[in-house]
Amino acid sequence: MQNKIQGVYLVTDRPLCIHHRIEEVVRLSASGGVSFVQLREKETTSREFLELALHLKKILTPFHVPLIINDRVDICLAARADGVHLGQTDLPWSEARRLLGTEAIIGLSIETKEDWETLQKQDPNPALDYLAVSPVFDTPTKTNTKPAMGLAGVRWLKEKTKLPIVAIGGIQIGNAKEVILAGADCLAVVSAICSATDPKEVTLALKNLF
Repeated sequence: MQNKIQGVYLVTDRPLCIHHRIEEVVRLSASGGVSFVQLREKETTSREFLELALHLKKILTPFHVPLIINDRVDICLAARADGVHLGQTDLPWSEARRLLGTEAIIGLSIETKEDWETLQKQDPNPALDYLAVSPVFDTPTKTNTKPAMGLAGVRWLKEKTKLPIVAIGGIQIGNAKEVILAGADCLAVVSAICSATDPKEVTLALKNLF
């Protein structure tokens, strides 16, 4: 694992970038001390996705902030991004590891206890860098998720694994501390930073909770 999985993890959502363009949101969050940026693009072409990934990689490199690509191992490879985040219906994590190599950051969403049990049957010690509890709270930014796992879900997964835990889903400045106390190593946020008038200030505030 090349990076310590801890701190604030920005997941992008262009429609939620209401005060700044996505590039500026990413730059401001990086200047505020964000630990990771995940580029999530569901409605764009592969070419546009790649162009945006290359652009964000250029912005983040001087800050030494890793760029993670959501779902798309091919975009990760083409953009020379630092890693990929996978959901339960994406390319299997073992194939992603084979394609991306040992240095890539690879995370996997765990949405139900059955997801965890399936992972354990596949490999009790998976070559993953983190597991994501998704979603912690109900969130409007993703409509295809399973029922919220809550703080109990964060505590449950923390007890099950030695891998770092990334919490995502409905996390805002007002509930972030309790998510950390439940066991999250990393807070993945979307609207809290993307929709902020000052993304740097919000990133700093979240970072200071750790």
